[in-house]
Amino acid sequence: MPVIAVSRNRRMTDYLESIRRAGGEPLEVSGDPETAAPIVSRADGVMLIGGGDVDPTLYGEALHASFEPAEPGRDQFEIAVARAAVEADVPLLAICRGMQVLNIAMGGTLVQDIPTEVVGALTHSIAEPRFAIAHEVWVTKDSRLWAIMAETIEGESLQVNSRHHQGVGRVAPGFVVSATAPDGVIEAVERPASRFCVAVQWHPENFWRTGEFRNLFEEFVRAAADHR
Repeated sequence: MPVIAVSRNRRMTDYLESIRRAGGEPLEVSGDPETAAPIVSRADGVMLIGGGDVDPTLYGEALHASFEPAEPGRDQFEIAVARAAVEADVPLLAICRGMQVLNIAMGGTLVQDIPTEVVGALTHSIAEPRFAIAHEVWVTKDSRLWAIMAETIEGESLQVNSRHHQGVGRVAPGFVVSATAPDGVIEAVERPASRFCVAVQWHPENFWRTGEFRNLFEEFVRAAADHR
């Protein structure tokens, strides 16, 4: 059973259950930048998950008034984990904040506050119920995400939940956009050169009971098993 290192936050249940249901063994991890590479070297896959905002000084910007920090030390640790996973080509799935961490780690930036910075923005933050559909996303044909979710895509769309006020700004070098919301907000990115490196802005883990995004977790765990 492939071991999936999962970055730790305050609400783990759905992330861990999604990995278990897909055939993986989740291992909660936290630490400092020096521990990141050893953790990645012992894992078959890495999953970066949701949480507070990434410190914008880490990508060269001042703090927006809406900034809500994550747990102390988490930014630096997860950025180091993301870089180590990409460098070692360890399968990586990034969710919500995790997608933002990955983009920053690899040289991208963020939109710090979608409601005030994106003209005509949709509602991207519906807290409860956690599986409530917020909007659709348009998936890029021929992307890895398209191939994984083909059975669920209707036309070019997926229906997703949403709990974020930040998003990807400048896409990191080597990454491509694989889904957008109708308002132009980037909803998924991936790295074609990697064995498996997919990031989504919504929360697929909240659907483990009903299975709408089971294929995403299964493909990730399968890639981790192959890496193992």
